[in-house]
Amino acid sequence: MANRSVGTERVDCDVAVIGHGPVGSALAILLAQRGHAATVLERWPVPYSLPRAVHFDDEVARILQACGIGGVLDEISEPADVYEWRTAAGLPLARFGRSGLGPSGWPSSSMFHQPSLEALLEDRARELSTLVLRRKVEAVGLSQSDEGVTIHARNHDGAALDVRCRYAVGCDGANSTIRQLLDIATIDLGFFYDWLIVDVVLHEHRVYDPINLQMCDPARPTTVVSGGPGRRRWEFMRRPDETLDDLNSTDAAWRLLAAWDVTPDNATLERHAVYTFKACHAAQWRNGRVLLAGDAAHLMPPFAGQGMCSGIRDVANLAWKLDLALGGRGGDSVLDSYTEERLPHARAIIDFSIELGKIICVSDPAEAAARDELMNGSLTETAMSIPPLPPIAGVLLPEDDPVAGHLFPQGMVAVDGARARFDDVHGVGWRMVTVTTDRLDLDMALAKWFDDESGTVVAISHDADVDGTYANWFAEHCCTWALQRPDFHVHGAASDVDGAAALLVDLRHRLTAPLAKSR
Repeated sequence: MANRSVGTERVDCDVAVIGHGPVGSALAILLAQRGHAATVLERWPVPYSLPRAVHFDDEVARILQACGIGGVLDEISEPADVYEWRTAAGLPLARFGRSGLGPSGWPSSSMFHQPSLEALLEDRARELSTLVLRRKVEAVGLSQSDEGVTIHARNHDGAALDVRCRYAVGCDGANSTIRQLLDIATIDLGFFYDWLIVDVVLHEHRVYDPINLQMCDPARPTTVVSGGPGRRRWEFMRRPDETLDDLNSTDAAWRLLAAWDVTPDNATLERHAVYTFKACHAAQWRNGRVLLAGDAAHLMPPFAGQGMCSGIRDVANLAWKLDLALGGRGGDSVLDSYTEERLPHARAIIDFSIELGKIICVSDPAEAAARDELMNGSLTETAMSIPPLPPIAGVLLPEDDPVAGHLFPQGMVAVDGARARFDDVHGVGWRMVTVTTDRLDLDMALAKWFDDESGTVVAISHDADVDGTYANWFAEHCCTWALQRPDFHVHGAASDVDGAAALLVDLRHRLTAPLAKSR
């Protein structure tokens, strides 16, 4: 540990989280709900008031539900069933999307207002006694040893602050101070374009059909999407003959919006900014006891709507692993699995976003015409399902189980004559879920270990499975038992009681063997 300077305030906690955007806030909440002391350092005095991210999917909604705000998510979001691409002439080119709920029990795609989401998360954070938010504090240095980390920070008045913790996580954005302090290299994938982002609040309600639209016009590729209830977002790509100054002005925003019948008379311009969309990721996401998450670890083009989503997935994966490490129940290999599981997954989404961008960001008319002819042949009246995200893999998961690493569904279950989401009834943690009535007999040591890991066996009867979500999933995968991780991925599945018990033995070995090795 670094020595404390005279006059330096000192704070001790389990985990220091640097950055209080949605990613850092979600991590701190997930840790505090597990009883850990989390201190969040945020350099800005008040929450950022303007929109940035506008989309989350059903998996991320389930993680936000796990943060305790599921009951109010629909107040700041609206479902987006269809994302349609059109040619310069306005002809349909492709349709993506799916109506209804996704596998995680929420709409497959939702559009939202980020400042409102951050307000919900901050309200939730203030309900947790072990979570402390320190605003107007900027990290300026760090030091670490085998026992812990010290984040050296300064308040806005110049006063020094040392936060001593067992682990620290940099959730401090694309220009991450923590990543720079660790001297972690960034791998640039060489895909970048300048776009003008314009957010407006409409004075009167309009119906947009489709709710999300991509104009693949080589003269000006344009994105038109919901920004959450009552809001719309336009994104205009910079043309080769334009400078950034040409595009980055209020006059330019209104001029481009006029073609969509959006003027100062019927809308309020909430924000305009030119962004350079990038595709890159940190070469490593862990250095000793310091880890990276969210934009500090990866950046991607916006065309798949997965930037914030990937960051929320990062912390859902990391929170339970930090819980193991803090409780002395997991060693270095458990924390190493964070990068092992999350980086390839994020990289796959970055690559997918780049491929979408290569189709959208075409400014050559001849190339656009060839693209339109090729894609128009595959157009159907029914929207195509968005490709599922890849599963995760690594040393913590069985190699020979075909469902290991995939997401486990969340269905509606009957409780006290009503319907409720599974997690709201049975909680979040390790869940051994079954549709049989067979009793799972465990030896006392294994049963105690599973209980210590907040593990619960949940048997879902036919009557409780009100929509058939679980009966269908188990029938599809020819099994009757599934072991779900706290981040909602499947550890493994089994066809009988003995196989279910073997899954728990395997899990205990994978989580505790690294501990023995590290000791």
